[in-house]
Amino acid sequence: MTEEELALKCKQADNLARKELYERYGSSLMAICLRYIGDRESARDVLHDGFIRIFQSIGLFTYKGTGSLKAWLSKVMVNEALGYLRKHVQMSQQEVLVDEVPDVQDTDEGVADIPHSVLMRMIAELPEGYRTVFNLYVFEGKSHKEIADMLGITEHTSSSQFYRAKTLMIRKIKEYRKEHYSWK
Repeated sequence: MTEEELALKCKQADNLARKELYERYGSSLMAICLRYIGDRESARDVLHDGFIRIFQSIGLFTYKGTGSLKAWLSKVMVNEALGYLRKHVQMSQQEVLVDEVPDVQDTDEGVADIPHSVLMRMIAELPEGYRTVFNLYVFEGKSHKEIADMLGITEHTSSSQFYRAKTLMIRKIKEYRKEHYSWK
């Protein structure tokens, strides 16, 4: 079944189509939830709520070509995750004192030799506010102004949290390299 046919059948409340939609896209949407939420149990709740929202609003979805259904589903799930974070986390209270953030210089070394699962775990370990800004900036391509508007924080807070998230990621990557590639 094509994406267009699947979307149409879901609009018609066809339960077999809804099941197929879940089976086809559930794991990639769960990965989005985990990237934002960090904890598996809460991410499952967000995924569940996201699918409820998807099934309620799929009638508003207009098919625009290959890949557009997945993109729309991803956008809905990102918004659901952000809504969860807004309800459960005070973004501006996630600030870590500057002296708690390690002084780490940016590195030119790539991360291509680090397994994807390890990088995702590193991101999941970031404090929630940092992780949210990091995900929106890196994976969603949002500007600090857009992030600030979405989260109800200042651009400076977004920029600061991204810098600190990046700094913590660099430290984690260096520690991983030292532990796993000490012979280099």
